[in-house]
Amino acid sequence: MKVTQPVRLTMVGGGSWATALVKILSENNVSVKWWLRKAADAEHIKKFGHNPSYLSDVQINTRKVKVCTKIREAFRDSDYIILAVPAAFISDALTGLKPEHFNGKSVVSAIKGMIPGANQLVTDWVSEQYNIPTGRMSVIAGPCHAEEVALEKQSYLTIASQDSDCAKRVADLLCCRFVQTTPVDDIYGIEYSAVMKNIIALACGITRGLGYGDNFQAVLVSNAMQEIKRFVDAIYPKHRDLSGSAYLGDLLVTAYSPFSRNRTFGTLIGRGYTIQSAQAEMNMIAEGYYAVKSIYEINRKFNVDMPITNAVYNILYERAAPTGEMNALKQVLK
Repeated sequence: MKVTQPVRLTMVGGGSWATALVKILSENNVSVKWWLRKAADAEHIKKFGHNPSYLSDVQINTRKVKVCTKIREAFRDSDYIILAVPAAFISDALTGLKPEHFNGKSVVSAIKGMIPGANQLVTDWVSEQYNIPTGRMSVIAGPCHAEEVALEKQSYLTIASQDSDCAKRVADLLCCRFVQTTPVDDIYGIEYSAVMKNIIALACGITRGLGYGDNFQAVLVSNAMQEIKRFVDAIYPKHRDLSGSAYLGDLLVTAYSPFSRNRTFGTLIGRGYTIQSAQAEMNMIAEGYYAVKSIYEINRKFNVDMPITNAVYNILYERAAPTGEMNALKQVLK
């Protein structure tokens, strides 16, 4: 019987989502080189088979997964690269790499954020920096929390790429006994929606911290879906059904789940924490904090009606009082 060689893949990132993806990939015929910035974490995984900093209960199959701290070594001989670091730190993570290090490789973004300052989607930035054809770029979308993957709860992922074959290949890599995957072609719609749902989760957290109830949050989320549609349709017009799990489903789980770091961050802000103290309280990055500034600045060109995004921006970047912003927002929601 012919033995199929494992797919060679590099995972970039040492956080909870990277750890969860490594667990999923280990279920399949995939050989993973896992790059981590922290040498101590890498050594711990080699010795004990689990990540000491994130999802420490997840057992890592070290026969299939080799950890390293040198990015060029991690990229060598791989067919696929999955990027799973916060968008604000992707440039630092890839320091030392040149376009030739990406030759022949398919690149998958598992990042739900935007490049601060550049106001670019991660796929656009990576493609531009390293001359990667768009047909070899794809993104991973939810709804899917790393914590539930760790518990092997039934989960769903959507893989988007402009190239349908690329989307299907990546979807096959990530499909396992507790994860179902669906390939689609709306890479920009899904990527922008994933960025915006983090902003909405911040708003939900802020209202929760202020003491608003479920009734208000239901109205907030339904208005948020309309806001996302207006923005995505303006920036990348395409026929799409935003009631799908990659859009609405991802928004719902991020807005309501206690696992949502953006909701948690927003809750702390609503309770009166400063941005610095809220960031110090958390051991993870809330992508929505950076994303809201990017989306706000991009929207200066498109002038889409985005009252929820504007309210969150004003609170986080203009130091507006959360109580006043939410009082104003509740007058325009329907």
